[in-house]
Amino acid sequence: MSNAMYNKMWHQTQEALNSLLDKESESTTEPRRNQVLVFQMLATFYIKYLQIFRNLENVYDQIVHPQKRLLIRKILDGVMGRILELKNEMVELELTEFHYFDDVLQDLKLAPQQLDIPIPKYFLKEKLEVIKGRERILAQILADSRLDVDEKKSSVKSMPLEEAVKLIQVAERARQGRLRAMFMKQIFRQEYRAKQAKILSEKVVDLEAAALQIQKVWRGFRQYKKTKKQREDEMMFLGMNPPPLFNEVSATMMQAEKVTSLRNEVQTKHEEKYREALVTIKDDLKLVEGPDIKDNLQDQIRHWFIECRNLTGTFPDYPNAEEGGSAVIFSNKTPQQEEDEGWKMSPSVFLPAMEEGNNVYKDVWKNRDESWNFPQDYDPELIRQEKREELESEIRIQVDELMRQELKNLKLAVNREKEQPLKAGKKKGDKKKNKGTKGKKDKDLTPDRTLESLYTELVEEGLLIRAPNVNLSDYIGEYSYLGTTLRQVSIEPMPSLLDVRQLIALYGILPLGSAVVHERAPLVKSLLLAGPSGVGKKMLVHAICTETGANLFNLSAANIAGKYPGKSGLQMMLHVVFKVARQLQPSVVWVGDTEKTFYKKVPSAERMIEPKRLKKQLPKILRLLKPSDRILIVGTTRRPFDAELQSFCKVYQKIILVPRPDYASRFVLWKQIIQRNGGVITNALNVSCLAKVSDGFTQGHIVQVVKGVLTDRRIHRQSYKPLMAVEFITALASMNPVYQEEEESFKNWYSKTPMGKKRALALTGGITEKEKGKGEKKKQKGNKEKKKK
Repeated sequence: MSNAMYNKMWHQTQEALNSLLDKESESTTEPRRNQVLVFQMLATFYIKYLQIFRNLENVYDQIVHPQKRLLIRKILDGVMGRILELKNEMVELELTEFHYFDDVLQDLKLAPQQLDIPIPKYFLKEKLEVIKGRERILAQILADSRLDVDEKKSSVKSMPLEEAVKLIQVAERARQGRLRAMFMKQIFRQEYRAKQAKILSEKVVDLEAAALQIQKVWRGFRQYKKTKKQREDEMMFLGMNPPPLFNEVSATMMQAEKVTSLRNEVQTKHEEKYREALVTIKDDLKLVEGPDIKDNLQDQIRHWFIECRNLTGTFPDYPNAEEGGSAVIFSNKTPQQEEDEGWKMSPSVFLPAMEEGNNVYKDVWKNRDESWNFPQDYDPELIRQEKREELESEIRIQVDELMRQELKNLKLAVNREKEQPLKAGKKKGDKKKNKGTKGKKDKDLTPDRTLESLYTELVEEGLLIRAPNVNLSDYIGEYSYLGTTLRQVSIEPMPSLLDVRQLIALYGILPLGSAVVHERAPLVKSLLLAGPSGVGKKMLVHAICTETGANLFNLSAANIAGKYPGKSGLQMMLHVVFKVARQLQPSVVWVGDTEKTFYKKVPSAERMIEPKRLKKQLPKILRLLKPSDRILIVGTTRRPFDAELQSFCKVYQKIILVPRPDYASRFVLWKQIIQRNGGVITNALNVSCLAKVSDGFTQGHIVQVVKGVLTDRRIHRQSYKPLMAVEFITALASMNPVYQEEEESFKNWYSKTPMGKKRALALTGGITEKEKGKGEKKKQKGNKEKKKK
């Protein structure tokens, strides 16, 4: 795609955003009481913002004009934040983390795949060198401390010499036995052929019958091939089967990838040129226009002195630097205007930023003639405008100092006035303010330690670990297509795997990837992934780290056992972990098997490892985390029912129930996992049958089965013996599935969490939160009256 095409895409996306912002401003003025209509409105905005987000992300990644990219980035961050705000609104409205948009998607004529949350490439692209450097350091520390080597050595067992010799002898005798058997088989076949030849030579051969037999076989074979081809063509025509070479990468796609990588290089060059131009153009302006700007400002201020003297009879007081100096004199705002502006505050934090960006687009880029700028390099005129304002504000500070003195001299010469010493009083006031603003700071327990030494210590202690390279797209699944329909008949659907994937992107990846979004969007400090073993909870934690380039800290009960003993040791450990996490943000603090930290009763076998060490510390840590700290605490659990519910739910702000895969997700999983492990799917393999039979089994089970069946030998034999469902079913039969009772226990546990309780109340009562509050107050009044009677 050319630069012109990406420019066109940007203009179209801006038009869509402009109309959406207009609709948003209209909807805020209209009060609505119908919950269904409100949700539909929010869902429509959410889906439309997602489309804009996808296009803007694509444009920002590929457009090469540096000044356009600055504006697009600002709008992109605004759109991301607005999506998170709308999600938060929907959660509060429906009292559930999962939402279904089947009906809205139908109205907008969109496919469910359009709901996928795009992950901006700039999360990794802009700090690629930092991430690579960190990985190199981590690998070096692991190599030096021999943590990697020990792991590799433990997998290889040593063997005595006699056993090794015996093993080689057994293998050699078996090889010789196979050769002898092959040789005997060849002799037997030769003798058998000789016998057959003798028998045939004795019989009289009927040539016509032989020819007829050959014809029958040939015609049957030919017709079978022809019918098979016709059937395949018909299936392709109906759209039931993909056309040939459908999955192969075309030459056009390969060329497009090359162009994309070249465009990234051009982007970098243009960015460098733009940065250089910011300095050189400002220096040129300083030399050429600086003296004129200074003279103009002085003339304006002198004119103001004379005007005030003519109108009031006295010279004015010169505004302080804190108030803005002479800039305050020439600003057009009146107190009334500022008051009005304050009242126009929108409930959204991101809408003003998007509107501002949209206005800049309309004023600067919408109708700008760029016929002269074919390579899409920086626009010098825009830099001049920007730097002229910057230069003026710098010169104004110098001019203010001069003019303040000039005004003082004028007052002395004309009115013989002396200025009152106001500065001393101000200083006193400032001191008071400073005293008031002083707050308690957290003690730095390691003031003399470098960040590198702390990092090394955490790696050696096994608290900072290397996250496997896993993308969020590797978490395979399908959408729930009947969510809305089921909710309309009061059946709560189990969320699908892609619904879970969306929440991970919204609550984990987008805020950790963008500092602007993290600071201003609804803040999620902690996240809990609860679900049976094998549903991919750890994989999702690793995906958050991979997609955002985050460090991974492991504070699981088993991992911190015996490390940094005692109360002071625990304090030091948490201090070091969070100090490094803040300095090298974004960071993910993972607490695996987190129910152990909040055990109702610690099992006697686990008392030695002190699993509840972090129970009192985690709430304190959460309170200390600020919006500027891009740190996410993620807990994973397969037995949440073993934990104390109240303290557990206080620590984890968002609880996501990860279900076992449904039929649609299992169908996709079987296909993709078989293909990823070298398997070829043919008509002989009934994937639908596999998906049906594996009901109750998790992704972990499916991966284990596929890896067990697809050995190197089996992969090589596929060409003449295609894969069949029976092979996988046999391996699956020896495993224990997630039974319905276990899934029900997860549902029952979730219904006791704060969000689960609210949802259950809303479903049974069919009333809003405000009405609930009113109802409870009435009940309390009624009870009091009864007692009085």
